[in-house]
Amino acid sequence: MLNINLNGHLALVSGASGQLGRVIAPTLASCGADVAVHYHRNRKKALEVRDLVRGLGRRAEVFKADLKKPAEVKALQKEVGKRLGEVDILVCNAVSQIQWKTVLEQDLRDYEDQFRTNLMQGVLLVKAFVPSMKAKGWGRVIGINTECAIQCLPGQSAYASAKRGLDGLFRVLARELGPSGITVNQVAPGWMISAYHREKAQQDAEYRKGVPLQRRGEDKDIANAAAFLASDLAAFIHGVYLPVTGGNVMAAI
Repeated sequence: MLNINLNGHLALVSGASGQLGRVIAPTLASCGADVAVHYHRNRKKALEVRDLVRGLGRRAEVFKADLKKPAEVKALQKEVGKRLGEVDILVCNAVSQIQWKTVLEQDLRDYEDQFRTNLMQGVLLVKAFVPSMKAKGWGRVIGINTECAIQCLPGQSAYASAKRGLDGLFRVLARELGPSGITVNQVAPGWMISAYHREKAQQDAEYRKGVPLQRRGEDKDIANAAAFLASDLAAFIHGVYLPVTGGNVMAAI
């Protein structure tokens, strides 16, 4: 019988107060992991996520940090270590929202924002938390990417270019960290149904037409994929960009 067992592990979920993070964190906890709940602005939701994790019998604390700032990421690492211990499952999930416009119309500041949020978040978090994984000889680094990195549709330039940068970073990391017993993988969500979408009517008929499964996925689908990649069931899965999109995009060989 297969079982996702994360007992004895500590996960840090960046952006754990966000639409996907608030489901990823308790899902990892339901598999046995303790969780460091990171947030930037939404402390109320972060506390709710913490309480969900604790309700599952796991340890959890909330940590505030602006992941664009190296000093705050270093402080985050120290505080997590002091309050919970050494992280060995790192989920890079935080994201910032911008209005999508054409390349000619997109403000240059939006590109800078997306670069720092989507790509540099990964760089800074890895630099802060991976050294202890190397010392332990075991670790999981999981990036939440996007189907947009394959689509590259009009209006996606700032977001997609930053996420494609994240993909390059994680492919290099997979080669660099593999010898240390650390797997590095990415989960690429499609347009998932999350709490936000459940509360609002969505005009998604055109999107669903392009999905072979003819529906949108759920936030839980992303959380399940992250939990699997964090587990020993995925011990030989490495360097993967995994679309969880119902077939809306398919990674080429």
